Amino acid sequence: MRLYLKKFFVVGLVSLFIISVMLFYNGNEGPIVNKSVKVEDIETRINKLEEMMDNQLTESGKLLQMVVERIREKKEGPQAEGEVNYLRAPDVGKAESKGTVLPVLVIACDRVTVKRCLDNLIKFRPSKETFPIIVSQDCGHNATYQVIRSFTDADPSITVVRQPDLSEIPLERTNIKYKGYYKIARHFKFALNHVFKTLGHEAVIIVEDDLDISPDFYEYFQGTYPLLLKDSSIWCVSAWNDNGKKQLVDLSRPELLHRTDFFPGLGWMLRADSWAELEPKWPKAFFDDWLRDPVNTRARACIRPEISRTYSFGKAGVSKGLFFDNHLRYIVLNSDFVEFTKRDLSYLLKENYDHNFTKYVYSLPESTAEEVMAGAAPGPAARVAYSNPKTFHKAAKRLGLMDDFRSGIPRTAYQGVVQCKVKDRRVYLAPDFVWTQYDRTWE
Repeated sequence: MRLYLKKFFVVGLVSLFIISVMLFYNGNEGPIVNKSVKVEDIETRINKLEEMMDNQLTESGKLLQMVVERIREKKEGPQAEGEVNYLRAPDVGKAESKGTVLPVLVIACDRVTVKRCLDNLIKFRPSKETFPIIVSQDCGHNATYQVIRSFTDADPSITVVRQPDLSEIPLERTNIKYKGYYKIARHFKFALNHVFKTLGHEAVIIVEDDLDISPDFYEYFQGTYPLLLKDSSIWCVSAWNDNGKKQLVDLSRPELLHRTDFFPGLGWMLRADSWAELEPKWPKAFFDDWLRDPVNTRARACIRPEISRTYSFGKAGVSKGLFFDNHLRYIVLNSDFVEFTKRDLSYLLKENYDHNFTKYVYSLPESTAEEVMAGAAPGPAARVAYSNPKTFHKAAKRLGLMDDFRSGIPRTAYQGVVQCKVKDRRVYLAPDFVWTQYDRTWE
């Protein structure tokens, strides 16, 4: 900080010296009309001096801003400074997705409320050319089909395709209660093959017919699409935060994004090359949990937001509304518009994120979940440690987080760490051992 102040005062002295020279020149030269100096020469000299002054003032402003930022960081403490470093990275280029077509695939079945979903997709859609809408309908439900047709008849950028295989799937008696999940997996396979193989698209945004979207839904996916192109360790981008309840997110940071090892779903983007890997081994049921198995995704990550860009209004479904009542209804939908296509998202690249993330998390003071909930944890950020499934469950429940595992992965986790915002404090629920991979026995 002393160095910045010194530079600031030096520049200030130089500026004063230039002003003094100008005054001395004008005071000793006398009236311009008495000198044999051309007016053009005088104007040239004045312009040069003005340019020098502008440059010096600009430099002074930059140094002053640096001093202000350093003072602010000192006041916020080392935790806040560490968080800033972990969230920023050198610029490697803003979004490069102009001209890219990102179709939206709507998965529909027998809910006429697909109208609500389509109304919102149209309301916030910035471009028909960039974001054509493809509705894939299963179930053969005619009333739902007529609702969809009312959109396709009115807008040629919206199309519909019907899943041709409506046959019953033969199942053992113990699995009959799960037949809905088998039909969903079959439908997804058909719909994704239609988008990638029949229509030849390079990427797709997938939503189900019971989702609302945020005003910046399209901007979010267009801005993050370059990450799928640049970073081979990322296989999907999701609009969903599984722990996205109001009391667990930072509502002042709608621009904040994270890496996660846990597939979130509920509004997600996939590239054709990833589908080419997944399609041959696509499961017969429970495809979402199948995608949460590192074996099937080659242990790659997804991008997720701090605040969800989708909201599920579909209480009636294969889960019989239980998951909706207990959890989905409380997820916050982002209301601010963030210009992701103009933001530097390079901090999310694996080469920038991993080392800074781990270093920062384990530099934080360790606290207990009880201390965090009581507001007694020191500093603006804290680390809560866990060592096994039991201690994770206990801490997660106390903090209000979802405490289940899929293939040994906690929801929203990255490298074993689950983060949230609790009582104005960023909290990291982190393993107290050297993490190398997830333990599949943690179910």
